[in-house]
Amino acid sequence: MNNVATTEQQAFEMVVALHRLVRSLRHAVREDSLQPTQTLVLTQLVSTGPMRVGELAAGVPCSQPTATVAVASLEAAGYVRRQPDPADGRAIRVVITEAGRDLLLSLAHGEARELADRLNRLHLADPELLQQTVTLLDKLSGR
Repeated sequence: MNNVATTEQQAFEMVVALHRLVRSLRHAVREDSLQPTQTLVLTQLVSTGPMRVGELAAGVPCSQPTATVAVASLEAAGYVRRQPDPADGRAIRVVITEAGRDLLLSLAHGEARELADRLNRLHLADPELLQQTVTLLDKLSGR
């Protein structure tokens, strides 16, 4: 096997492992009333600001009907609200509420605590190694 194939295989394995890690962290601290798509909608709104449902669907990504259902549930729970689009009064944008931000922040802190606990249990809480890992992940994500 050549180096390119080996690198691609290792990259594939890394993607799978990262997905498993994120999924397991979210599962460990999940809010029982919140579905994964709803969490992604809230995250998208924090990242980009108010959006139309179609834009949310593209950003999450999910189908527009799935985004519509997620927004309706989040709105009923008080985590988002709808407001007229200032650029087009006929259109509606979805905006995250303070309660939605607080919930997302709480989940993120819970995931961080869970990850720290796992690192400590595995004796991997080396601050220098962790900082190098964060730097590498930021570079890989284009930051």
